[in-house]
Amino acid sequence: MTADLSRLAAQMTQRLQAALQPTMLEVLDESAAHAGHAGANGSGFGTHFRVRIASPLFEGKTRVARHRLVYDALQDFIAQGVHAIAIETQ
Repeated sequence: MTADLSRLAAQMTQRLQAALQPTMLEVLDESAAHAGHAGANGSGFGTHFRVRIASPLFEGKTRVARHRLVYDALQDFIAQGVHAIAIETQ
């Protein structure tokens, strides 16, 4: 199961790389820290993520617009059960 969930973070990374051409990107699964919270699946994996990203596509955009680009790129993952994504843009 852990391999599948590691694959989820890798798939999210690939999607963001393709969509936003980041100069810096880190996708962290923080699900274990949210055990018992809304959206947690009980496994400690695959529901809560942190994305740290810098992209030239963010230039001149507000923080909300930057976050929207990230959410739009990851919409399929959200639809498949990712509950929360904390986004840090640069």
